[in-house]
Amino acid sequence: MGSEEVLKSASALASYSVLLQVMFRLLTFFLNAFTLRFVSKELIGVVNVRLMLLYTTLVFLSREAFRRACLSGEGAGRDWRQVINLLWLTLPLGCLWGVLLVCVWWWLLQAPDPQTIPHYVPAVGIFCLAALTELLAEPLWVLAHAHMLVRLKVVAESLAMIAKCVVTVLMVVSAPQWGLYIFSAAQCVYAGFLLLCYVVYFLHFLGSEEAEKKAFPLHNISQLLPTKVNGQPLINWKLATLTWSFFKQSFLKQILTEGERYVMTFLNVLNFGDQGVYDIVNNLGSMVARFLFLPIEESFYVFFAKVLERGQNAQQQKQEEISIAADVLECLLKLVLLVGLIITAFGYSYSHLALDMYGGELLSSGTGPSLLQCYSFYVLLLAVNGVTECFVFAAMSKEEVDRYNLVMLALSASFLLLSYWLTWLFGGVGFILANCCNMGLRIMHSIIYIHRFFQHSDHTPLAGLRPHPALLITLVISSVLTAFSERMFCCDHGWFLRLAHITTGAVCLLAVVTVVFLTETRLVQFIRTQLLPKYSKKHT
Repeated sequence: MGSEEVLKSASALASYSVLLQVMFRLLTFFLNAFTLRFVSKELIGVVNVRLMLLYTTLVFLSREAFRRACLSGEGAGRDWRQVINLLWLTLPLGCLWGVLLVCVWWWLLQAPDPQTIPHYVPAVGIFCLAALTELLAEPLWVLAHAHMLVRLKVVAESLAMIAKCVVTVLMVVSAPQWGLYIFSAAQCVYAGFLLLCYVVYFLHFLGSEEAEKKAFPLHNISQLLPTKVNGQPLINWKLATLTWSFFKQSFLKQILTEGERYVMTFLNVLNFGDQGVYDIVNNLGSMVARFLFLPIEESFYVFFAKVLERGQNAQQQKQEEISIAADVLECLLKLVLLVGLIITAFGYSYSHLALDMYGGELLSSGTGPSLLQCYSFYVLLLAVNGVTECFVFAAMSKEEVDRYNLVMLALSASFLLLSYWLTWLFGGVGFILANCCNMGLRIMHSIIYIHRFFQHSDHTPLAGLRPHPALLITLVISSVLTAFSERMFCCDHGWFLRLAHITTGAVCLLAVVTVVFLTETRLVQFIRTQLLPKYSKKHT
């Protein structure tokens, strides 16, 4: 598959991911807003911080390294039966992590008060079983991503999320006294639906005409199970070695990604109620990251990993492919930077209104608005870091990955210490400040790597981090006007004045978008030709 074809497939994957996730996540958004009216913030804190941390830790540490290694360009011409055998190691690894983590969650962590939040012990076990169920789909997930089956992942995850939300809402309304059992059952439904979608798809896909057109390497469902490979080792040892390198890195990355939850869980710096409010604000603030930034990062990591040769700088790469990669990187940086700047500019003035509309006084009173205001700046850093690390991880050699693990170790230790200190000083806002510091350091490391990668070539993809001056001026003016509008109209003077505040923001946003179209013509063309499906189809 040539670099142009890989780019088109990666762009289509990002497009479908963004569009379908927005549609289905909006449903999730409204269902969660409904659920907030029926449960306490303490219950939300236990579920979304304590139990979901168990789930994400188990799943991430069991599969992330395998994903990174098996989707890299190291194995051109690989035997996929060896890769499948390697991927099935995620399940026994998950069982080992599950036993360890369940013991920690049962006996080392302080359990919530059984009078207010019952059924904690069985809920921990059920969440662990749900995580192991999701790991069963891992070989199918990697196969789908590696062969650009662009709709499968998004449809499967979206349907699973809808099923989870429906189960949660029905049980919360009909049997709220079940407490943690409600969310445990919903998580099992999510994992089961996800696995079922992948299995049903591949049962239909394997051996079909579509599979033959794509030159799919497997032909029947039995080849998806661990099998002996005639005359070859059971697994690809080169990929296994790379997996080990990524495993050491994934352990550190998980601490950085979920660091605030680990601090909350193990150091008890916030009570369960404050944890619940923080988690809701965190989910609201990261909506754009989930809708837009994460699909772009995942999809274009596949593109960069297939186009670039690991461990070689820009001069040593194929020049046609490195030119495409540099152009794509520059446009992606400009895109996420502009989205992040818009969120930062408008987030300060609309945080209080957003929380009041979403969760009522439960969220809009207390620390909620200040948390979301700080988070709007953190989203900007999240956006830039996602794309820069996406490129860096695809270009690094195994040795560079190992060296970066040491950097991640230092960042992990400093982040945990900084989180504890800042949270002790500023409460929940301290977590966001610590995340900003950590993300800034990671961005600096990635920018230095990209600069060195391209320094002896004619390509300057980091120019994507320099927005047009007219756009910056428009954003500053919009930020001032919306802040003044919030002071005048929002949020305790009725819906008429709230609508005036919303109208002011809409006019300012329209002005910003107009300036983007006038000044960032190259970015607009990239979005039209690569990220919007209807334009993609027109040009393919």
